[in-house]
Amino acid sequence: MQHTIDNKISTASRVIWSTWLIVSVFYAYQYILRVMPNVMMQDIMRQFNLDSTLFGQFSGIYYIGYALMHIPLGILLDRYGPKKIMPLCIIITVMGLLPILFAEYWLYAIVGRCLIGIGSSGAILSAFAVIRRIFGADKFTRVLSFTVTIGLMGAIYGGGPMNYLCNAMGYKSVTIALAIFGILLCLVAYAITPNLQTQQDVSVLRNVKDVFKSKMMWLICLLAGLMVGPLEGFADVWGKQFLQNTYGLDGTVASSLSSTIFLGMCFGAPVLSYIGAKIKDELLTITIAGALMTFCFSVLLEGNLTPFSISCMFAVVGICCSYQILAIFKASTYVPISAAGLTTAVANMIIMIFGYAFHALIGFVINLTGGVQSPEAFIYGIAIIPVALLLGTIGFGVIYWRESMVRAVNNNQARI
Repeated sequence: MQHTIDNKISTASRVIWSTWLIVSVFYAYQYILRVMPNVMMQDIMRQFNLDSTLFGQFSGIYYIGYALMHIPLGILLDRYGPKKIMPLCIIITVMGLLPILFAEYWLYAIVGRCLIGIGSSGAILSAFAVIRRIFGADKFTRVLSFTVTIGLMGAIYGGGPMNYLCNAMGYKSVTIALAIFGILLCLVAYAITPNLQTQQDVSVLRNVKDVFKSKMMWLICLLAGLMVGPLEGFADVWGKQFLQNTYGLDGTVASSLSSTIFLGMCFGAPVLSYIGAKIKDELLTITIAGALMTFCFSVLLEGNLTPFSISCMFAVVGICCSYQILAIFKASTYVPISAAGLTTAVANMIIMIFGYAFHALIGFVINLTGGVQSPEAFIYGIAIIPVALLLGTIGFGVIYWRESMVRAVNNNQARI
């Protein structure tokens, strides 16, 4: 009898960790697809005859599809579970690769990029659903940080190594390999993922109401969106070209340096989550992270750094980019606990919408001030990032100060 119980426990444990691994690999896979334009920029611009403005729109439309599907996919995951929704999302991302292989008109490329964003949205939402249902709320932040770490390995290998493969094999051969891997991942995900418990429709509707009436939740998410530029504006797409044009670096070196931001976030995800929990003040941690990123990008724009100093600085920026986990968690504290799951989806949606804004605005400014061949144009375009960082940091600092004052007043009243 005891042997049978042990076998059941062992089997359940394998299913739990296999499911977590699959959703983490999907998260890594979508990150590779997210940073593809950073590596294939010149090839894609030639194939579809794009200027920097249109390329910025092509890159940024990912975030529109990604963000707009958060609430529908969040509800579908609550209703039908990850076993059905996650494989569907994976196959949608694969469909988004097809225009790069077969199309010549940029409209098809836009549609494909949007499909990649829609499918990729299911990666983080499936991670939220799987971790919360399998590991529980008390382990949610810790396990999510390790999922983010694995996912960011996809961003790292979507930089320098993918740039090497594109040079060696051609960008279309690399795209075919990514499509085949996605199909295999879809089949494995459906075979392994168990049928997890779903919620009732009535609870979802009540949670939607609770989330959308929370003003502080919206404010936290908007400020967090202003600070997303280093990751979703620079590292995703414009980083390689900026370093090539402004610092005169080789393409492979520039891709590897941009990927250092993702490497830093790999370590920063669990570290910053631990610091925030240790000092019991997520707002202070986010404010400090924002200040450090603002300083780093201000120095970067001066154009006087060595590759080594750039890599060190990008590592710091990457660690600070993990503020997103703390911001999403903090946003969830302003709503009832029953709405925490939906809040994480909405918060991530709002933050990711800013990714499109950064891509499109940077591309527009570069095109307006000289085009992709002008080093000065890249400086003007990337300068948007530290300006937005400063605004977001000030906003979080004000909220931290106000909440600190409220806590101090409450403590004084309690003593009296």
